[in-house]
Amino acid sequence: MTKLGVIADDFTGATDIASFMVNAGWKVVLFNGVPTGAFDAQDTDAIVIALKSRSIPVNEAVELSLSASTWLQAQGCQRQLFKYCSTFDSTAQGNIGPVTDALMKFLNTPATLVCPAVPDNGRTIVHGHLFVKGELLNESGMEHHPVTPMMHSSLKKLMEAQSVGLCGMINLDKVKNHPEEIASEIEKQLANKARYFILDVLDNQDLLTVARATANFPLVTGAAGLGYAIATLDEQRASSGKQVMHIDARGAGVVLSGSCSAMTNQQVDFYQQRASSLALDVEKIIHDPAYLETVSQWVVAHAAEPLAPMVYATQPPQIIELIQKHYGAEFVSDRIETFFSSLARSLTLAGFNKFIVAGGETSGAVTQGLNIEGMVIGEPVAPGVPWTQVLNKPQWVILKSGNFGSQDFFQKAQEHYHE
Repeated sequence: MTKLGVIADDFTGATDIASFMVNAGWKVVLFNGVPTGAFDAQDTDAIVIALKSRSIPVNEAVELSLSASTWLQAQGCQRQLFKYCSTFDSTAQGNIGPVTDALMKFLNTPATLVCPAVPDNGRTIVHGHLFVKGELLNESGMEHHPVTPMMHSSLKKLMEAQSVGLCGMINLDKVKNHPEEIASEIEKQLANKARYFILDVLDNQDLLTVARATANFPLVTGAAGLGYAIATLDEQRASSGKQVMHIDARGAGVVLSGSCSAMTNQQVDFYQQRASSLALDVEKIIHDPAYLETVSQWVVAHAAEPLAPMVYATQPPQIIELIQKHYGAEFVSDRIETFFSSLARSLTLAGFNKFIVAGGETSGAVTQGLNIEGMVIGEPVAPGVPWTQVLNKPQWVILKSGNFGSQDFFQKAQEHYHE
């Protein structure tokens, strides 16, 4: 029976938590959206469902999440984890609170955990306040987020503003020095009408304590660190041993970069000095129907080189701004993603079986283009960025969020190939 079913509110967050659990020794399968049929999860420790529900209307996010929860329950998942960002990205309207409430009702549980802590990435909780690398959440730059500006660091304030219940708090002293008292403290606060429990977490040891203390909760909520802690506490995991994914060097690989983050700009600059690269012409994407074929032929022509060819739409912010001003930001973004999706499909037909992809939206476009429903999660190239194998196919994909990985990431990813 599968030990954990994870409902993630975006795709790169889903690969992040899956990668953390694989690092702890679990076998993990990730689905892009709620699967249409049943899945034989016999030798799988966790199933992760990636939704695109972080910023959509509340009622749609609730409906999608309940659909995922129903499917996970039907596959025999013992517990569920609602995974959101470690910076608690949401507004006073949701979506974290309403989705949590709906899942609690569906799974018939009076209490859950709220734990966005990921100490490895500098996300800690002290006195119920969320810190990002030592800065309060609302002073970390997240207060300027265009979609979910975070104006408070108090998780209690954030959660209670968007949900129907009260938060219970358990401080760092109790977590560190009196973990045996946590269960009775939870009982006491439950009697005082608390529904969501926020426990302070400063390091990974605290995270393990919190996961242990809430091990009987049918539903927990949080970030990737919580998935790691739950997997680490599983005593059977050590017997299976960590599996190394075989990524076949045969066939061809390609790097597709659509992110315009600062780190991806560095990665593109670094890689184009070492491998064949082609900057996409946005004007041609918009106006020239033959451009897709031109780019596909260019990639195929460079397929046999020692390093995979790179096609990129990554540009410095000022250039992106000019293009967006001329055509409209949403239109440009949509056309670029559609192009990447079609390019991935075209290259598969030409024998390409390894795709290294940078950017959350680009990753979504490529998984659509390749028609990927599910994938087995393999070893990470960088924290939170694993190689994955498409379910039941000799096809491998790595999907990187914009700011993840070191500047030599694209080259490092190819060092994982096996003859």
